[in-house]
Amino acid sequence: MMERLDSWKPALERLRSAHPPDWAEAGRLVAEIVRMSSDVTLRQAAEQALPVLRQAADNDDHGVTLAAHRRLGVVLEVVHDLTAPRFGRRNALPKQMSREDRARKVLGLPLAVQLTCEDINQAYRRAAKGMHPDRGGSAEAFIDLAAARDLLIHPGAHKDA
Repeated sequence: MMERLDSWKPALERLRSAHPPDWAEAGRLVAEIVRMSSDVTLRQAAEQALPVLRQAADNDDHGVTLAAHRRLGVVLEVVHDLTAPRFGRRNALPKQMSREDRARKVLGLPLAVQLTCEDINQAYRRAAKGMHPDRGGSAEAFIDLAAARDLLIHPGAHKDA
């Protein structure tokens, strides 16, 4: 697909910058993109441009040629997006949080701060007020809250759990 994109891109740029563009050639190129492209977005843009380009080839109306010029620009933008360099890791899964980070999140504590037992207990009391089953919370959420507190207070005791 990249080889085709590399050949379509300069052809589209040449057609778009030509005055007046050869609308018949633009129609043939866009029809080829419709047939050969495996990218859904590019195929849709080309399918939408094709009727206007064919109409511009048969008609010399200024409104039609202006619309054809815009549609050709849309197809070119999609090709530019597909050929733009990508940085970083594509389709990488988000980093998994550690058990301690998940426990901090449950208690509403910051991730990168050294905590004391008092900080953990205060956060637990604050969160427990709303999560306690007697106050309308669920029993499972309250149990998770208590487990999070225990894990942060005694981190070595929960390695296998």
